[in-house]
Amino acid sequence: MPTDDVVDLGLLAPLGPDRPELVGDGAVLDALVTVEIALARAWATQGVGVDAAGRLAAAFGWRGVGEPVTGHGLDGGALAAAAAAGGNPVIPLVTALRERVEAADRPSVHRGATSHDVLDSALMLVAHRAASVIVADARRAERALARLIETHRTSPAVTRTLGQHAVPTTIGLRFAPRLAALQRARTQLETVAASLPAQFGGAAGTLAAAVEHARVAGLADPAAAALAVSDALADELALARPALPWHVTRWPITELGDALTRLVDAAGAFAADVATLSRSEIGELAEGTPGGSSAMPHKQNPVDAVLIRGAALRAPFLGATLHAASAQAVDQRPEGAWHAEWPTLRELTRLGLGTAAALARLTEGLVVDADTAARTLQAAAADVLAERRAVVGPDDPAASDHDPGHYLGAAELLVDRALDQAGGEQ
Repeated sequence: MPTDDVVDLGLLAPLGPDRPELVGDGAVLDALVTVEIALARAWATQGVGVDAAGRLAAAFGWRGVGEPVTGHGLDGGALAAAAAAGGNPVIPLVTALRERVEAADRPSVHRGATSHDVLDSALMLVAHRAASVIVADARRAERALARLIETHRTSPAVTRTLGQHAVPTTIGLRFAPRLAALQRARTQLETVAASLPAQFGGAAGTLAAAVEHARVAGLADPAAAALAVSDALADELALARPALPWHVTRWPITELGDALTRLVDAAGAFAADVATLSRSEIGELAEGTPGGSSAMPHKQNPVDAVLIRGAALRAPFLGATLHAASAQAVDQRPEGAWHAEWPTLRELTRLGLGTAAALARLTEGLVVDADTAARTLQAAAADVLAERRAVVGPDDPAASDHDPGHYLGAAELLVDRALDQAGGEQ
């Protein structure tokens, strides 16, 4: 295949484009079609277009509640090319869908909706699926970290503060704060993912077109029917029911972005530890499957840690872009701010997917050299026990104790707490 025909090979982003079936253009297109079919089915719950909804579902391969439609056969490239004319891909999508069905069924496509509804709901559907994969990989990493903590709960090591040797610790306690941070970030992502709402507000968040469709259909309470369609749409997509249209209230986007960024942050801090402790002059950790070098055969590079750190340097700025867009969500549909969210959220989700997968590999294969850590601590014993001598004074018997393993504070109890929390979260 000529490279000119390829949009993204991932040559410069070995971590980011992971799982394109979840966040690539094909996945987004599947989600857009899924929302349109789900909307027809939602109207059918109110007795509107029941037969048409069934035919649409059959024609485009409806797979069930919360499942993406994948057998639609639409040309994503053609839709992308046509999207520029209207500023979003939903406009040509609706035309393409209507062209594929009988004239009698065309009114059931996109009934009462606007492009904003379909695209927002599709992005939430994509994000919800991706979040479940990220969470699963994060849990793998947590379990692996918990095993490392248990194995090395009493393995002595030195702490480093501001780059300098500080006081003794254990390898298990070194890992414990990283586990706690990862658990918290993963739990927050789970909570946010469970609250991601569908979107249905019509042209400007009033549901006016939906109410009118319901009135023309002869429904007794058109406004209540329009709200019921909104709820049914969410149910069909296995998303949360929105209390209100959120066209210009972008908390679903910013909360999702924040949760993804927190998880990448937590992974990045651990990866930084691995990269530092894998240095040749330290040698206390090593990746199970390190990378090589094109020029230096001896290199054993901590590649997963390096890629995670790269993601951690990028994620906060993507999250900031989402907040900037949210702050500019003016009127009843903003000019440009909404559009800025799409590629930003997708890239941040890609980073979350790649980071969680790399973190699972890293933690499950991590090699700990406890002997080297113990030797480093023992060599620094005079310095790392200075705090103890300062506390007890020169006349206390502890001042002459030169074993750093006797100055571990509450390390074992703290490890127990970390493991208890880990057990409760799994």
